[in-house]
Amino acid sequence: MKRAALMSLLCLGQVNAQAPHETASSLAEHYARAYRVPAEFVKAVIDAESGWQPYVISTKGAAGIMQLTAPAAFTFGVTNRFRIDENIRGGVAYLAHLMRLFNGELRLVAAAYYAGEARIQKLGLDCADPDICRYVATVERFYRKRRLAAIERDRNGVVKGAWQR
Repeated sequence: MKRAALMSLLCLGQVNAQAPHETASSLAEHYARAYRVPAEFVKAVIDAESGWQPYVISTKGAAGIMQLTAPAAFTFGVTNRFRIDENIRGGVAYLAHLMRLFNGELRLVAAAYYAGEARIQKLGLDCADPDICRYVATVERFYRKRRLAAIERDRNGVVKGAWQR
């Protein structure tokens, strides 16, 4: 009996080990709708931040699938940055805040997500920091790729969520 229970737990673990990206993708879409942030943009940020790996920690201490810093996590009510649902909810809430702050300008939103909103409010994209420029270009590349895929899936739909509104 114990062996059967152990095997079922191991099997469940294997099934769930393959599901996090699918679950994370669904969560990203859910919170994107809830916070009115383009889902392709949310997913592009996740592509750039962690490559959909939920347990990553950056050299600067950002953690989880959306690489939230401890202060950002606190601000947006995330108590465990490694819980995929909390991390995505907090990350999308932060993106929504930045969308309002930068009037929907996705390049500035991406830059602020990476470098901090105060720095981008002060300098915009005029700063000469190559890391910020590289990050924004990476998010833009992922976003455009995801937008094209979405258009292919829904040829009858209206193209929404352009990189620059």
